[in-house]
Parts: sequence; C-alpha cells; structure tokens
Amino acid sequence: MVSLNRDVLTEKIVEGARISRDDVLQLYRWPLEELAALANARRELAKARSYDGRGREIVTYIVDRNINYTNVCNVYCKFCAFYRTERDEDHYVLSFEQLDQKLDELTAAGGVQILMQGGHHPKLQFKWYIDLLRHIREKYPHINIHGFSPPEFQHFAETFRMPLREVIAQFKAAGLGSIPGGGGEILVDRVRKRIAPLKINSDQWLEVMQVAHELGLKSSATMMFGHVETIEDRVEHLQRIREQQDRSGGFTAFICWTFQPQHTVLKVTRPTGVSEYLRMQALARIFLDNIENIQSSWVTQGPNIGQIALRYGANDFGSVMMEENVVSSAGTTFRLDAAQIESLIRDAGYEPRRRNNWYELLN
Repeated sequence: MVSLNRDVLTEKIVEGARISRDDVLQLYRWPLEELAALANARRELAKARSYDGRGREIVTYIVDRNINYTNVCNVYCKFCAFYRTERDEDHYVLSFEQLDQKLDELTAAGGVQILMQGGHHPKLQFKWYIDLLRHIREKYPHINIHGFSPPEFQHFAETFRMPLREVIAQFKAAGLGSIPGGGGEILVDRVRKRIAPLKINSDQWLEVMQVAHELGLKSSATMMFGHVETIEDRVEHLQRIREQQDRSGGFTAFICWTFQPQHTVLKVTRPTGVSEYLRMQALARIFLDNIENIQSSWVTQGPNIGQIALRYGANDFGSVMMEENVVSSAGTTFRLDAAQIESLIRDAGYEPRRRNNWYELLN
C-alpha cells in the first residue's frame, strides 16, 4: 500500500479530488474526529444546495413505510431473523386489503412512499406482482413504490423464466418507481458465500442496478458490515459501488449499517460498536465522491447516534419508517415519528426538510 503524506491526503480530500483504495485504508487508521471533519468537508462539496434562505444547512428526511409483502423465503440468509418457510405457522403473504390498510395509514400521516420488499417466495406468480403494482398505482397515485431489491429481481427472472430487463421493464410499466439497495451486504463473493450461500453474487447485484438505471429507475446503495468481512472487503464494496455509479449514475443515496446479530444464525464474537459505524459512514462519504446523499442509520444505531452521524458526513436522516420488520426481528426496535425526527435534526443544528425519493424538497 502506497501511503500519501498526511497533509497531502487531507488537501486532496478537502479539494474534492478522488481518493484511492489505498488512501481510504490509510484514512481508516486516522483519529475519528479527523475523519468527521473531512467527511463534513466532502458533504459541503456534494450538497451545493444544502442551505435554506436563512443560511441554515438542510438535513432531509422522508415519510414512508416499510411493507414486507411476504416473509416466505428460500434463501435462508444466516444474518436474517425475519424469513420463514411455508412450513412455519407464522408465514404470510399480505392480501390487497391488508396492504390498503397500511397505505391508508401512511396517507393519513402525510407519507409519500412505501419501501416494499419480501422474501424469495417460490410460488407467487408474475401476474400477482403486476396486479399488486397496478393496484397501488391506481388507488394511491401519490405514493411512490420503492420496491424489490436486486436479489428479488434475480429471483423473479429465474422463477418466471424471463430476461431480467423484461421483468424490470414490466414492473416499471405497472407502477414501480424506484429500487432499494437491499441485498448488497458486502459485494465480495467470498464474504457472500459465508453469510448467504444461496443468494446472488456481487456481479448479479450490480447487473440489476445497471439494467434498472438504464431503464430510468433510480435506486439506493447499501452496505451491511460488522460480521465476517475484513476492512479491505468493506473498501472493495465501496469501490464497486463507486464504479457502478460512474457507469450508470442511478444511485441517489448510500446507507450503511452494522450487522444486528440477535436471533440470527450468524454469530459474531463482539457486535460492531458506534465508533466503528461512524468511522465507516465518514469513510463512505469521503470515498463515494459521485453519490450526493448519505443517510444516517438511526434505525439500527438509535436516534441519538443517528443524530451524531450528521456530524460524520450524513445529510439525510432517512425515513419516519412507520413500520419495520426485518431489523426489528433481530432485536433492534427503534421508532421515530416526523416530529421527533425534526426535533433531532434541529437539536443537531440543522434545518429539517421533507423530501421525496429523488431528494426533491417537499416543504
């Protein structure tokens, strides 16, 4: 690894120059407070329109709801406590009536989006998904459907025996508005084979994003760390995200969070701490120079750490998230409403503003 002089690397970051993998591995060893300052400098460069009319820096958030349309999954990821098989008594597939109830509640709360994901259900048919999307679009046209992660799309293509591009195109035509970055975990196949051996590989995850972006669908990018990966694996993950953004330009935001080990098959000797989360978020902001928005992950870290993360390069507080089932299945159960999110943002010294999925301000 070639190390730059400390002052040279600092100047490179502050001026907005692209840093290398060797650079970020060097930065990883720097004091946390120095990384915070550099991440904030990068945030300033990324968010040219981040101030309101009175000179206060804006931090955005969205009012949405996670809807897991089914918990049936045949991939059996070792880090997941949410999935069930069809043999389990508590397996389910939501009816359209149950979905409507959730969307009515979201509408009443001023929500503008659902994050809709499920397991890899082996029996749901293509028509069921198309009917679902059309139903939501027609009855709730004000709600963006941010749905179906890359592993789900690869599962659809295989199950329905259709080309991936055709599946995504038909989902978009039926009402899909954007795609979440779920299933990324760590984009290093050696790691993926250890934590989710039946899940898609790194290239397949990136293929979905490439096709979706080519078809005009935006998406987020994610990273789940703190399990079996090395620091070098994390940096390789960031490298692949940055390269994909160079190719297709469709990522609106990056979100990282730590593995939540409770109730999962995958065990770790010691759960990843807060300082490591803040360090990785700061490094992601510095390294991902082509992704404008970085979300703080209060859902896994808690509201107070989510607030502190705004000092480590984040410019977005994520989602009100009226409902969350996957992370909470692993023992993490933080909840915030819009008023609480706005209060946390103001207390941190920023101006809260609601947004939509495309980071357009709504108020």
